[in-house]
Amino acid sequence: MNALRAIKWPYAVIALLAVAAAAFGLLHPAAASSSAQKKPGATTLIRQNPPPTLFTDAEIATIGKQAADQRTEADALFAQWKKAHGTTRDDKAFAAWAAQQLPPPPSATQRTAELHQVQALAKTRTAAGKKAATWLELYGKKDVWKLYLHDQRELISTAQGTAEKAELKSALKLAKTISDQLAAKHKQPAPFVLDPTLRPEKHIKPGAKGPYSYPSRHAARSAAAVTILNALSPHRADDYQWMRAEVLYSRLYMAGHLPSDLTAGTLIGDLTGDYELAVTGQ
Repeated sequence: MNALRAIKWPYAVIALLAVAAAAFGLLHPAAASSSAQKKPGATTLIRQNPPPTLFTDAEIATIGKQAADQRTEADALFAQWKKAHGTTRDDKAFAAWAAQQLPPPPSATQRTAELHQVQALAKTRTAAGKKAATWLELYGKKDVWKLYLHDQRELISTAQGTAEKAELKSALKLAKTISDQLAAKHKQPAPFVLDPTLRPEKHIKPGAKGPYSYPSRHAARSAAAVTILNALSPHRADDYQWMRAEVLYSRLYMAGHLPSDLTAGTLIGDLTGDYELAVTGQ
């Protein structure tokens, strides 16, 4: 599989948009100046910093399958919410309910075993792998998912595109909120806190407790985005799931999370995506 397959073709669209924007700026300098003052969007950010060669299919296969396996459980759990609450939006109640569905963190013994896996993986790091992981950590939170949606919006009405943009934004925000609340509740230190040698550049102070890693915010956001995007454009589902696996693997590679942090975040994200689709009538 070409590592850039899922985000390579949008560059043609981006190039055309850049040419159009330049021409518009020459004809309408005031409008261009106003636009330039806005915070760059996902398309601009990724155009300015395209992805390097990402991880291979073999490298991401295990965590990709573990993430995909959360789908069945999430759908079954969400069916219970929907039966009790219907499709009326109540983000606060849903967030509280979703938090209750997350299993408690694994035992200390299991987390230690997972830490050993991350430590072993750290010994295999390469300059190219670090570059890929850094890019995925930076843009995997939300920008790459916004770029995927932007590509789809080129083919639909403005009204529909605006609604879908709001839908994805809402899901990403809610997934972050829930995962942040749970991480603060469970207080499970990230791998690089448990073993500061995994990320010496982080300068973790002796006795530090956080950052906390259960569940993973990257995983929650990615899963929520994939759930939304799969519903909007199911024929590209493989690409979305591939990118999710890339993002998750990067978090293992750079010792940001343990595997159980990622699967827990994926469950929260899947539930959040199901909820957003239900309340928006998708």
